[in-house]
Amino acid sequence: MADDPVVKAVSNRFPSRRHGKHPKKVREEKSKAWAEVKFFGMRLMAMLLILYLMFGVLFGLMPMPNEDIKPKIAAGDLLLFYRLDQTYQIGDVLVYTKEDKTYVGRVVAREGDEVDISEDHYLQINGHSVMETDIYYSTGEYEGGISLPVKVPSQCYFLLADLREGGKDSRILGPVNRSEIQGKVMTVIRRSGI
Repeated sequence: MADDPVVKAVSNRFPSRRHGKHPKKVREEKSKAWAEVKFFGMRLMAMLLILYLMFGVLFGLMPMPNEDIKPKIAAGDLLLFYRLDQTYQIGDVLVYTKEDKTYVGRVVAREGDEVDISEDHYLQINGHSVMETDIYYSTGEYEGGISLPVKVPSQCYFLLADLREGGKDSRILGPVNRSEIQGKVMTVIRRSGI
């Protein structure tokens, strides 16, 4: 009976009937499945776009690369920073890029300020010693670093590491241009809390 040409013709014309389903129902099920796949794809694309806008345009997320802001921020802590801020205040902690490396530093001087380090290792801005109650290390000059005093150029900031002995900052790299700044640190997620 399987070799009967009439049976073959009917089964080829209505292949779904062999399985007990009407062709119209099969088409509806396929159409419904495709609609679900399309809906999932659209939701996935929307989610990816939102994530890109959040963490590619508005915010940044990175682990602290070193101990430069110790004890406030330790190596490995997760930093959430805001990218769209264009004006930074003294004391703000910034993420910036110099020489294709990413650093984190605290703003100590803005454009037009004169930065110097006294003989007794105190930071001086515009000829006045700065009282830094949260800094536990002396501020010395680095051999091979920039020569001080230095006037901070237009569109630039002078950033120092809180770990003043050994931290890589503007004493070595020079003032940081606004275009090199990736963003201002908003919050820190401690690695010990993860």
